[in-house]
Amino acid sequence: MTSLVCTLQHHQDDVNWCAFSAKLLATCSGDKTLRIYNSHDFSELPFSPLWGHGYSVHCCCFSACGQFLASCSTDATVVVWSMDTGEIEGVLEHPGRSPVRICALSPDSLHLVSGASDGSLALWDHPTKQLRRTGRVSDTTMVACSFSPCSQMFMTGSTYGDLRLWDLDMNQLHAEKNAHDLGVSCCTFSPSILSGGQVVQFNLASCGQDSLLKIWLINKFTYGGSCKMHLMHTLTGQSAPVLSCAYSADGQLLVSGSVDKTVTIYDAKKAVLLYTLNHHERYVTACAFSPTSPIIATGSMDKTVNIWTLEDGCRGQNGKMLLEGSAQKLNEGRAMAGRSKLLISDWSEDDVSQWLLEEGLGGLVEKFKANNIDGTELLALSRETLASELHVESLGLRNKLLRNVEELKANSVCSGTPDEFLCPITRELMKEPVIAADGYSYEREAIEGWINTRNRSSPMTNLPLLTTLLTPNHTLKMAIGRWKTSH
Repeated sequence: MTSLVCTLQHHQDDVNWCAFSAKLLATCSGDKTLRIYNSHDFSELPFSPLWGHGYSVHCCCFSACGQFLASCSTDATVVVWSMDTGEIEGVLEHPGRSPVRICALSPDSLHLVSGASDGSLALWDHPTKQLRRTGRVSDTTMVACSFSPCSQMFMTGSTYGDLRLWDLDMNQLHAEKNAHDLGVSCCTFSPSILSGGQVVQFNLASCGQDSLLKIWLINKFTYGGSCKMHLMHTLTGQSAPVLSCAYSADGQLLVSGSVDKTVTIYDAKKAVLLYTLNHHERYVTACAFSPTSPIIATGSMDKTVNIWTLEDGCRGQNGKMLLEGSAQKLNEGRAMAGRSKLLISDWSEDDVSQWLLEEGLGGLVEKFKANNIDGTELLALSRETLASELHVESLGLRNKLLRNVEELKANSVCSGTPDEFLCPITRELMKEPVIAADGYSYEREAIEGWINTRNRSSPMTNLPLLTTLLTPNHTLKMAIGRWKTSH
């Protein structure tokens, strides 16, 4: 069943977009602001709201590690924000100064695409904030964009009604004309890569002014680079234009919001309607799944954001549990692998507890929990603190803990290194980055070793890897080379 957890009522105008990272929820509005919430208790962060745009903010998206947030606006800019401080990291002025309606960050956080009202597209290098490529579709407005989970392609949708697939050189790989009558509203790739070998497959959901939500199958052929796109399902659960759609982190569920004020949740694999939620008073313009818990955020023209929980998982046909198991896997996986993607200073209390267990220091877990020791506190520990404040009486235990903390510091890379250049497994600068079936980039040797010993599970989500195909990430390798040269 689904339950309404809370309603956020801080915006003063229409809510245009919602986005989750592992720890945060971001919302943006016609009131020119973005608001940032802790996704654990939905308390607003001290530096929220963010002011930096001159007009309505249409879209926002997090980098994969959650360190950065990008937003776009009618003021013709994309602003990149630091989620550590709330400060502006960069302002990207769209070529031609046309109002920017959509922006998207690639899963590997190397690229950012912005689409504007004049049909133009800009592809940016996210780490350097430099413009790489531009493209254009005449006589339309770009309103939808999503990167494939491999980060090598992106789909755009426009008010003309077409869906277009692009590579990173801004070549059109496929154009699906009249995908939605009267115009596309939103499109989103499923986070899963379906197969490998000669053909790599992806699912894409799109919605539009025709009141339909569609699920597509995209085949990308390894040799020749050609693509084909087939319509798999047409979902008719809403009675008015569908404005937004989003996949769950495992690709099993699909949520959409509509002009009819409803939120619908589907079994994405079977194309079965599971729930219809009615709580917004006006059009539902935004929806997003949390990547780490069974939580959905929906935004509306009623100026509110509703937070929903799927308490006992969603039951499809034959009573099969769709979300509960995957949420459990995601949470378990975060303890094992998700922690490795964070800086030590960003570790939660649970991350510290898991590290203590792995280091054979399980006897300290309860004491550390009682004193709320997170990553920042762990790095600040001293012999005096351990003895006088935490009352760790054993000299040997104190010494062992501090030695392990020093090793942890020594193994971490300096904070000046972009997080997307570090292998999520080793936390070291990558030399031969490859893209795995979960869409993340890893050091080849590290992910090959992981696959051989971990039963083909993803280090980032703990979900099964549907293929062991590893694709060299030449773009990332070149970016790392440029960074090393400049530093």
